[in-house]
Amino acid sequence: MFKKKPDKFSLYLVDFAKHLYKTTDYFVHFKVKDPLTLRQFSNTIKQHESLADDKVHDIIKDLNQAFITPIEREDILQLVMNLDDIMDEMEEFSAKMDIYQIVSSNEYMDRFTNYILKCSKEILTSMELIANYQLKDVEKHAIQIKEYESKCDDLYRESLRNLFQTERDPIKVIQYKEVYETLEEIADCCQNVASTLQSIIMKNA
Repeated sequence: MFKKKPDKFSLYLVDFAKHLYKTTDYFVHFKVKDPLTLRQFSNTIKQHESLADDKVHDIIKDLNQAFITPIEREDILQLVMNLDDIMDEMEEFSAKMDIYQIVSSNEYMDRFTNYILKCSKEILTSMELIANYQLKDVEKHAIQIKEYESKCDDLYRESLRNLFQTERDPIKVIQYKEVYETLEEIADCCQNVASTLQSIIMKNA
């Protein structure tokens, strides 16, 4: 009955996490079939990334003016920058796909992106828990994000091993290596969110 309403900055984080999840859902499920749909994919991810930049600007502006924040303002800023890093790397991936004209995904890309979608779902759940003053319940979700990132590390090594063993065209080797590296970097950015969440939990225990 007397439950506190979510703080403005917590709602900012939830809003950003929802935007991230919407973007990763599109990232995973949009089907590229030809150069036209590839350009559509790249442009849409760029639009989502630009919107995320606007959110970062708004949050920083309000943080600079706020007297009291639910958690340390440095921690809010770190979470926001971690989330924005994920968006930036997804835009980097879509740009590389467009530049290299890779018009279809493969098994490794699909597995990478599915783990990234799962990470973004855990991130959204974590932000909703923070908004509802349930910080102690965030730990298990942070751990799950790190487990997905670990699976991406294994997948990265597996994808490179397969690439070097099966691809004879050196240009394609370079292109796909960069694409896999970018996907692995997205997973690393998700892990950074988890690490920041765990740091916040420790500070507020």
